[in-house]
Amino acid sequence: MSADTTQQAGKPTGPRQTPLHSVHSALGASFTDFGGWDMPLKYGSELAEHRAVRDAAGIFDLSHMGEVRVTGAEAAAFLDFALLATYSTMKVGKAKYGVIVDESAGIIDDLITYRMADEEYLVVPNASNTPAVAAALAERAEQFRSAGTADAGSVDLEVRDESGDTALIAVQGPAAEAILLATQDDAGARAGIEDLKYYAWAPLTVSGIDVMLARTGYTGEDGFELYLPNPQAVSLWEALTAAGEGHGLVPAGLAARDSLRLEAGMPLYGNELSRQTTPIDAGLGRMVTAALKNKSEFWARAALEQLAGTEPARVLAGLTSEGRRAARAGAVVSVDGSEVGTVTSGQPSPTLGHPIALAYLDSAAAEPGTAVSVDIRGKANDFTVTALPFYSRKQD
Repeated sequence: MSADTTQQAGKPTGPRQTPLHSVHSALGASFTDFGGWDMPLKYGSELAEHRAVRDAAGIFDLSHMGEVRVTGAEAAAFLDFALLATYSTMKVGKAKYGVIVDESAGIIDDLITYRMADEEYLVVPNASNTPAVAAALAERAEQFRSAGTADAGSVDLEVRDESGDTALIAVQGPAAEAILLATQDDAGARAGIEDLKYYAWAPLTVSGIDVMLARTGYTGEDGFELYLPNPQAVSLWEALTAAGEGHGLVPAGLAARDSLRLEAGMPLYGNELSRQTTPIDAGLGRMVTAALKNKSEFWARAALEQLAGTEPARVLAGLTSEGRRAARAGAVVSVDGSEVGTVTSGQPSPTLGHPIALAYLDSAAAEPGTAVSVDIRGKANDFTVTALPFYSRKQD
């Protein structure tokens, strides 16, 4: 099944389906439209899926995420120009978290970029933002070519959107490494999995399928992401599921993914990040400082220079409550009756047993320990500003 089974004659007839859609249907998944994709929300109990990832492992279909490959002798210099972080100093085999901003320094998306080779990178944007990111990179590539030489055609640079051809499966949780090891008989391959560091990648073969194995994650747990061509996605899912037998592996949907990332204090585009927020607002000021110090010309430099010397009106902070009612996105946060912020994400924490939330707060009210009030359905509820993350996994 292709990733475009709901499209006919080039015209969308509904949300797109990943190459694993039939697998999710067979597992009894409940689906939701997420970023224009028909994605599994949950397979049964979202609470059970959340707890499985914290205690054992969950397997996620992330094939809705984008993949944009940047190649050529000028690839490193181009990414330094087009994105906020510095990519020319990355080592092959490493990954880096970063953002792409517009001319006003508003965040178009947050993304992970892998250095595949000296002249090759893979940029992974969020599903709903993939068209915008791919278009921005293509447009900036043209500007980079024109600025670099009188003969723009001589610049060795290619930007290629491979999102429609690429599947992505994640295995997250404390048993994730054991599950990946269970797919391997070769001692060298097993050592490669064990030695793979956080925010790094390596090639791997699983049941005869060649994959790009990355170790990043969006759950606060150890885990892996496996990139591969669409036609082999079902076979890989089945192989990983078989390897997970005895390790507590369960399929997990978007609902669990959201509660897991919230506990880990990780921002979600559309909630904590948007074109109305800058990297400084989102707590990425050090990334801005490094870019201004280490790079000459890059996208939105002038706007970021203006912001660098100012304090943001509001900053991203965590909130917790000893009560039972959870704050939801849009809830007003107050101190002594005066509004000081707005909740961007919130729900009960399955792991911690009490409500948690992310909110943009006035800087004066964002100090951990500050008592605040959150309006939940017209009633004031007590919360406390808390340092992030809410939850951190136990390190070996």
